[in-house]
Amino acid sequence: MDRFAGPARLMIVSDLDHTMVDHHDPENLSLLRFNALWESNYRHDSLLVFSTGRSPTLYKELWKEKPLLTPDITIMSVGTEITYGERMVSDSGWEKFLDEKWNRDIVVEESSKFPQLSLQLLELLTLVQSETEQRPHKVSFYVQKEKAEVLMKSLKEILTNRGLDVKIIYSGGIDLDILPQGGGKGQALAYLLKKFKEDGKLPLNTLACGDSGNDAELFSIPEVHGVMVNNAQEELLKWHAENAKDNPKIIHASGKCASGIIEAIGHFGLGPNISPRDVENLSTCKLDNFNPGHELVLFYLLYERWHREEVEQSATTIEIMKKITSHNGVLIHPSGVERPLHECIDAFSACYGDKKGRQFRVWLDRVSSTQIHPDAWLVKFDKWEKSDEGRRCCLTTVVLKTKADTPEGLMLVHVHQTWMDGFAAKKNWFF
Repeated sequence: MDRFAGPARLMIVSDLDHTMVDHHDPENLSLLRFNALWESNYRHDSLLVFSTGRSPTLYKELWKEKPLLTPDITIMSVGTEITYGERMVSDSGWEKFLDEKWNRDIVVEESSKFPQLSLQLLELLTLVQSETEQRPHKVSFYVQKEKAEVLMKSLKEILTNRGLDVKIIYSGGIDLDILPQGGGKGQALAYLLKKFKEDGKLPLNTLACGDSGNDAELFSIPEVHGVMVNNAQEELLKWHAENAKDNPKIIHASGKCASGIIEAIGHFGLGPNISPRDVENLSTCKLDNFNPGHELVLFYLLYERWHREEVEQSATTIEIMKKITSHNGVLIHPSGVERPLHECIDAFSACYGDKKGRQFRVWLDRVSSTQIHPDAWLVKFDKWEKSDEGRRCCLTTVVLKTKADTPEGLMLVHVHQTWMDGFAAKKNWFF
């Protein structure tokens, strides 16, 4: 990754379903807590890696449903596909590596002789989507838990006799995946770490996060810290008891899903682990060094709380917002209309509590900043809102200046917003 010159301060490698994402939390609060922590403290010098059993198709579906951040690297299909950046550019070197002693046609032929195996054609999906779960280096099935162990042993022996070198992974009490021996989440992570080391950019710390059997490999990499989230499944806890119960670098968190990840950051001393969403008085949430991303996360969290009536309706709040915005500052609305920033604040002040009792959350993604002057910063990010009307995203560019005599030590000079493709214009968009 060339996003920054040196090694990453921290690399988080996390499973998605039931690890980063809590499917039992309709408000997605633990995920939003992680998002605020990451964008305010880590995005500028750390790497976020999602490692999921999902195919690219189902990964994109989840991204549309949940407030997931954009990762730097995505490992999909149980460690058989690696892509980089928001454009998801494939790692061709990894694909070639997996081709060794692998023949998908033979795997399909031999597995079809076992009636206990049911090819993963998910009932909740369309046929087209279901077919995407069968990948070039992954063949996936459902199998009943009580039949899994014996079946895996027999199938492994048969495929070995056919000249293949495969890995069979069982997870979630139902999912069985057949991969090349060199594949899997752990091998994919080891491959990435080797690439970083060869480039002189090995992350200073790596934290692997998971909840199920196909995550066990992540914790087998010697260089990494590991967290099994509180809701980890039986097969992962069993693996830990048999293989790593005395390993101090692997913990079983008390927090569920993303909350467990945040807990692990603090437990291992990998960096700040207090999310701005956990701070009641945002004015006390300060860093030793000025970080534009941190300041903007706080600004938009106040914006959310004002709409939800979760802060006091105070003229002082509006006064502070005006003090940290330039009198000559302008906001360019996605429609192209220019409005003075102070006029936007006046309009915003009238919206206190208009989202109370309703669905309304705001999060920032892909925050990046460039210092364009000793006291000025150009900051770019995606600003997301989720409300009863659906999800909207605005590509936002902000010019900030450090200014010691303002309440927050900064001055908001200019805001320019553009709708992300596929999102229509919205009235009453103030920031």
